Amino acid sequence: MSLQHALLVSLAEQEATGYDLTRRFDRSLGFFWRATHQQIYRVLGRMAEDGLLAVRVEPGEGRPDRRVYAVTDLGRAELLRWTQEPTPSEQLRSEFAVKIRGMGFGDEDAVIADIRRRRAEHAEQLAYFEANRAKHYPDVEALTDEERPLYAVLRGGILTEQSLLAWCDEMLALFGASAAPAADTPPTVIRHETTEAPEASRTSRRTA
Repeated sequence: MSLQHALLVSLAEQEATGYDLTRRFDRSLGFFWRATHQQIYRVLGRMAEDGLLAVRVEPGEGRPDRRVYAVTDLGRAELLRWTQEPTPSEQLRSEFAVKIRGMGFGDEDAVIADIRRRRAEHAEQLAYFEANRAKHYPDVEALTDEERPLYAVLRGGILTEQSLLAWCDEMLALFGASAAPAADTPPTVIRHETTEAPEASRTSRRTA
């Protein structure tokens, strides 16, 4: 997958400015596909040149004009072609796992502290995903066609965090360590902006 396809998916859900898209990547898409703001703007320009996106300029009324991007017919055809391709296997690369494997040759206490930190991160990320599920998708049976794919990805995030949290707990038990950090270890803080459901989902809920 390329950044181009992530942008096509996001814009197919709802047209947006480049700034809007960077915020979406910061608070939702970024959990599954990383991109810098510079990369997003660069690829948007190329996609517009290639005819995958249409650009509408809205006067800013005292502020800079807004360039709003929307998917064209050619862009939707590319989305269709891409979804028809088998997804390549994704290779896992984890410095964390390699460090645990090598802890016997290094500082075991530091690695155990690292496991505790990672556990705290997964616990907070799981709570964030669960809050989004409760807020936007409280009734799975009532999901609309537009909401089901969004919910499926969110569930993937929830299940992943649950699995990683359980792995950290199992490792701490295996090494005879508690989940609580040492008194002098600063707590891990993950900051999130409030995630909103895409406009398509909010609209479908109102009209369903």
